[in-house]
Amino acid sequence: MKRDPILSPGTGTFDAARLLADRGVLAGRLDARALPRVADLLAGERGAPVEWRIGSTVESGGRPALSIEVDALLPLECQRCLGEYRWPLHHRSVVLVAFGDAQMAQLDHDSELEVVLATGPLDPVELVEDELVLAIPFAPRHPQCPPG
Repeated sequence: MKRDPILSPGTGTFDAARLLADRGVLAGRLDARALPRVADLLAGERGAPVEWRIGSTVESGGRPALSIEVDALLPLECQRCLGEYRWPLHHRSVVLVAFGDAQMAQLDHDSELEVVLATGPLDPVELVEDELVLAIPFAPRHPQCPPG
């Protein structure tokens, strides 16, 4: 019997239950400027390459989770000198997976980790965009700019 692929052709979405069961990994590249909630946070006009990886994992309490890794070189505006600089981002997070509203409420109550509801297909680009929004500093500053 042929199994369906983890990543749905044409939609770019994936089945979290299948990814977890297969201990699968998805990976890709994108330009952060294509992400609406991130584009406004970027400086200049240059590209903002992002490499991402989403894989099956188990968090410390033994619960199924997704590991989301994001590596990027993002053009940000220094809030001190207003110059542009390329901010290197190497970010990894673990997100618990819930397969129903009750389970989501319980996991959200029991853990400080983020929880994603996987009752339908998940969009890996949306998960990456969420991670970028959370990781980009509110007031970025060149490392060499003196504190205010």
